Amino acid sequence: MKEKQMPKYLQLKQEILSWLHTGKLKPNDQMPSENEIAEQFQMSRQTVRQTFGELEQEGWLYRMQGKGTFVSTPQTQKSRDVQTIGILTTYISDYIFPHIVRGAESALRARGYRLLLSSTDNDKEKEKESLNMMMSHPLSGLIIEPTKSAEGNPNLSYYLSLDYQHIPYLMINERYPEMNCPSLVVDDEEGGFKAAQHLIELGHRRIAGFFKTDDLQGVNRLKGFIRAHHHYEIPLLPEFVIHYSTEEKRQKPYESAQAMLGQADERPTAFVCYNDEIAIHLLEAVRTTGLQVPRDISLVGFDDSSLATATEVKLTTLSHPKTEMGTDAAEILIDMIQNKRGNGSNTGKVYKPELIVRESTIRI
Repeated sequence: MKEKQMPKYLQLKQEILSWLHTGKLKPNDQMPSENEIAEQFQMSRQTVRQTFGELEQEGWLYRMQGKGTFVSTPQTQKSRDVQTIGILTTYISDYIFPHIVRGAESALRARGYRLLLSSTDNDKEKEKESLNMMMSHPLSGLIIEPTKSAEGNPNLSYYLSLDYQHIPYLMINERYPEMNCPSLVVDDEEGGFKAAQHLIELGHRRIAGFFKTDDLQGVNRLKGFIRAHHHYEIPLLPEFVIHYSTEEKRQKPYESAQAMLGQADERPTAFVCYNDEIAIHLLEAVRTTGLQVPRDISLVGFDDSSLATATEVKLTTLSHPKTEMGTDAAEILIDMIQNKRGNGSNTGKVYKPELIVRESTIRI
């Protein structure tokens, strides 16, 4: 069991809940005895007894006189009727995510629901920890942004546990391909296509693309970028497609852009960026090489974040619904809860991104 800065009984509680969520222990299975757990985790029986008592009070366990302690059924667990909605995103305080959270929070509070918020920092292990934490509370439903959605779902057992316990949930921005739940997504492929199309129509023929490909948003934006080149029969140089991971986003796009821009006559005339955050980094990379946006390099972002208008060169970008997505997600989830709509329902929404032309792109 992982050492954490929390009381021992809470450490034990998190461990036992992980057994329940991952199916290691199933409904009506008998729990190990207090003595066995105390010995396994080097804790006092009093600490184990305190943990069992709290889990019984919350409906996760039940005790049978003279027989021991057992795992409750999902129906018993669900009887803990507290109207709490969890929101699990990759980030909370950065970039577009505060707008998404505010939209959801406003709709939830207006309908009388409490909010439980957590982030994964786009890390699979933190997603596991957050799901475990979320599911240790009496949840009515969950709004989830998948973590590194293009790299599989090692936490599948937690999502199957949500299905098994009949806890409604939906996904925003993307959806793990194997999960059949409602999702609210931007048409990222169409956005990538529109970004490249805009530049092609301005006369650009040497366009470099920078895409984060550990999530499906980036994969689909790249797909649209490539499709536009094929559609307009514009050659796309392999070295003009830069893909990077979350961990590489601070260095690889910046360094790759500088290397391209140092090639004089062979340099690209335009950049398409995974999002506005990367576009701002590349704006600085252009400056360091003595070039200017848009005179020497046209630049397109994505998401129409506050960053798009925060610099002296206002970014051409693609829209993202942000607050609307958060509000819609909350409303759809509440409808699922109140009308007992299953996670397999087809309810969801696809938002069409709009091109917002500002100062960072020009005709050549």
